Amino acid sequence: MKRKSMHYKFPIVIEKDSDGYFAWCHNLQGCYSQGDTYEEALTNIREAIRGHIEDRLASGESIDGNNEFMFTTLDIAV
Repeated sequence: MKRKSMHYKFPIVIEKDSDGYFAWCHNLQGCYSQGDTYEEALTNIREAIRGHIEDRLASGESIDGNNEFMFTTLDIAV
């Protein structure tokens, strides 16, 4: 029997560095990826998240993909 497809939303962070782009999912510890371009990093982190979820579900672990994550910037005068 085929399992019903579940949909999750996860906040991700993509950071540009000297080697390209580094991406990680704050809600899934150890779930990260990279790419030469922003688009490649986005594709790669999507695949990493999917694999991470599949592994956790296969192990009987729960997935909570709707945790709130806030990101902001601060203006600091020095």
